[in-house]
Amino acid sequence: MPFADEVAPVAVLEYQSRWPADFELLAGELYKALGSEARAIDHIGSTSVPGLAAKDCVDVQVRVAAIQEARQVGLLAAIGFRCRPEPWNRAEISGGQECRKLVFAPPVGARRCNVHLRREGEPNCRYALLFRDYLRADEAARRQWGAFKRRLAHSVPDLQDNGQIKAPATEILMIAAERWAAATGWQLPPGSPAPSMSPAT
Repeated sequence: MPFADEVAPVAVLEYQSRWPADFELLAGELYKALGSEARAIDHIGSTSVPGLAAKDCVDVQVRVAAIQEARQVGLLAAIGFRCRPEPWNRAEISGGQECRKLVFAPPVGARRCNVHLRREGEPNCRYALLFRDYLRADEAARRQWGAFKRRLAHSVPDLQDNGQIKAPATEILMIAAERWAAATGWQLPPGSPAPSMSPAT
């Protein structure tokens, strides 16, 4: 569920060349806030796929050793990030397994994003990266997925309704992604490296 300041109809844009740079800025902020809690930070979701139409909302995955809610919520609250309270933002089923997670909204007035904290090695962490890498690799799937999202946004602009319709379609897409992963020997990639914390010279 969006917070009050985030409520807006779903709008799908053509791919924007600024999205990778927007992710890098967010990753830098998150590394500074989380320190060693962040084992890796990944650009995920549709804005992470060059050429794919997407909502102008950057999805970020932070891989952590464990979900430690009180500590991690406090670290991100210190820089204005708001933990989404709904049960489905605390756990999800992936690979037939329930996986814990935390999802954060940006500070009020900041760049639109979703920050997903997931335990490294869990199926939900892998799922997000496979979705990204499959669509990066398969031009036909990327083109068809973008066209589907544009049509859906045009006919169902409400965020909740849009998401409920898109979820089963995503599961179908991921069947093809799993076949691609098996055929290519895809492996979980490393995340964005932590920025250098050494002082400027």
